[in-house]
Amino acid sequence: QVHMVESGGGLVQAGGSLRLSCAASGRTFSTYAIGWFRQAPGKEREFVAGISWSGGTVDYADSVKGRFTISRDFAKNTVYLQMNSLKPEDTAIYYCAEDRIFKRDYVSRRTYNYNYWGQGTQVTVSS
Repeated sequence: QVHMVESGGGLVQAGGSLRLSCAASGRTFSTYAIGWFRQAPGKEREFVAGISWSGGTVDYADSVKGRFTISRDFAKNTVYLQMNSLKPEDTAIYYCAEDRIFKRDYVSRRTYNYNYWGQGTQVTVSS
């Protein structure tokens, strides 16, 4: 069984930065695309950023373009989300998830295309 674990969340002031990490146990996810999603109270889970299995393709939601950067370290079996210039609107629980399809060479924004999910890490941005 694959277990996804997010870490790095916390409380920061507007304009600050955080780096989220996503690690997996049970198997390597080096051959699967990885997505980051977030969910705020009373809202549906939404796509934030994703990276293809090879790391060669990335995609971002319009709301975070220019501020967030997704990357992966294959040696550490870890995916990162660097979050800069944080805004109160970024407050949410952030989740990482593994794509269902072996070596999908693009990023899907649909939650149903992701198989394994972590329990999330809370990001709170104060004004």
